[in-house]
Amino acid sequence: MGLSSRSPHKAGRQFPAGSKRGRGAKGSGRPPTGRKRQPRPPADRRAKSAVDEQPHLSPQALGYFRRALTALKEAPEAGEERDLMVRNILKEVEAQALALATNRTGSELLQELLGFSPLKPLCQIWAALRSSLRFVACHRCGVHVLQSALLQLPRLLARRAEEEREKGEEDGKSGALEALEKLVLGLASEVCDDFLFYCGDTHGSFVVRTLLQVLGGTLLESERARPRGSQSSVFITDKISSFCLQVALQILHRKLPQVCAHLCSATIGYLSTRNSSADGSPLLLFLRDQTSSRLLEQVLLVLEPPKLQSLFEDHFQGQLQTLAAHPIANFPLQRLLDAVTTPELLSPVFEELSPALEAILAQGHTGVVTALVGACRRVGAHQAQVLQLLLEAFHCAKPSSRQVACVPLFATLMAYEVYYELTEEEGVAPAEHQAEVAASRALGEVTVLGSLLLQHLLHFSAPGLVLRSLGALTGPQLLTLAQSPAGSHVVDAILTSPSVTRKQRRRVLQTLKGQYVALACSRHGSRVLDAIWNGAALGARKEIAAELGEQNQELIKDPFGHHVARNVALTTFLKRREAWEQQQSAVAKRRRALHSILED
Repeated sequence: MGLSSRSPHKAGRQFPAGSKRGRGAKGSGRPPTGRKRQPRPPADRRAKSAVDEQPHLSPQALGYFRRALTALKEAPEAGEERDLMVRNILKEVEAQALALATNRTGSELLQELLGFSPLKPLCQIWAALRSSLRFVACHRCGVHVLQSALLQLPRLLARRAEEEREKGEEDGKSGALEALEKLVLGLASEVCDDFLFYCGDTHGSFVVRTLLQVLGGTLLESERARPRGSQSSVFITDKISSFCLQVALQILHRKLPQVCAHLCSATIGYLSTRNSSADGSPLLLFLRDQTSSRLLEQVLLVLEPPKLQSLFEDHFQGQLQTLAAHPIANFPLQRLLDAVTTPELLSPVFEELSPALEAILAQGHTGVVTALVGACRRVGAHQAQVLQLLLEAFHCAKPSSRQVACVPLFATLMAYEVYYELTEEEGVAPAEHQAEVAASRALGEVTVLGSLLLQHLLHFSAPGLVLRSLGALTGPQLLTLAQSPAGSHVVDAILTSPSVTRKQRRRVLQTLKGQYVALACSRHGSRVLDAIWNGAALGARKEIAAELGEQNQELIKDPFGHHVARNVALTTFLKRREAWEQQQSAVAKRRRALHSILED
């Protein structure tokens, strides 16, 4: 049992508008102290940029723009002097926009400079590139400049709206806004006129995907294609074009759900008629394909429940175990499980997959099992059954004394005899669990999927067995769990699950007594301790503060511990206990009032 090599695709976060690509070049010079001075432009600054296929950027020009960017970063964040500097530098950019955009270092500098650009200079730079739009859009460096320019729109429009509110101007478009709109729509028109070309081009597809986000008013989490050369195949099965369709589905799902549903139906209908399959639906062939499977993953995530039910019945039913065993098809199966929201769909899926749970784990496709457990948590059905199947798969169901060891096994994704290094012969009754041996053993490495599995189980309606196993961990073992990048989220689930009572939570966490200093001086453990502190009553806070106070100096010197000491107000606790208690009582009172408001 182990981790899969390919992680599932994530959709729809918002990322801050105006984010920039590229490493960000370091400056090669510094302006003199005192009043900021403009870097002197090179002698050829007024030379017209070449519009041939290889526009030239001289080393002098590149050095100027590098120094200009450095000076701009060192200038005050606001003021007339900075505004003048920005406009002067961008004026020089406009004169050599094409040469900058298609030079590797120049492109990175230009992307950073665009992050400082006001509305009008941006339009002027964009206009300077317009005559060579196709060349820039399909250039390995130029395309990222166009992306960066498009991604400035939310920032610029928000700033423009704020300025208009402050000035009390009436609604209406300014000349700069009209110019910007014309440029964006001009780019969109150019792309639409040769849509298949841009979608199929390794670099041009980035422009299509960014346009979809900007025109849809939704910026997705940064997604990066992995170009491996274009194929002369149909649009939705092409390695490059497919990314454009995936982004379109995400945008349409948020903005135009009916259009998204139509596009999903068209995609499924098209793929379902392409090839015949001896073992079921033609769609099964595409579920096993590296490119088409990713597109189908996105389709599964945006389908409405009735359509998802129909898709399952028409194409997936009877094939789930085969898909779960396939190195590629198991990923769209995981997305199907992630999309399940109704008992009507979960029941046949569970019935088909549950007999093969241990085999799926043995194949290393743990994501399928984790997704199935997540579906049981979300729908609120088959929870006791799936927990029993997990105990059997990890060989800790019988004898019943082994069940208390389920947390270390689930966390590390190891069967009982593997974790405890036992040799068991076939036909011989499994040995009883040895609590002393378990207590003396350090907790194994917590895996990401093992952590997710435990988090789902802790959110089941009856998490008692998992909590008893957590309670059986020793202080050092629970400390290891809390300090682990993946395991720390298991402790978060203990603190946040509505199924875990205050009494159960306190019983598990009391094992950490004596471990608070080590927890505070850990990157992930300090975050866990902060979460425990935020939910603790006054009495528990006194115990934590008293233990931390015994090693106050060690905490203050530690890069993580000193933040915990500040959060706990440890200095006040040690020197003015009565004032500290009053402060903590006031905080608890405010927290109760806020909780009451939120419940109402």
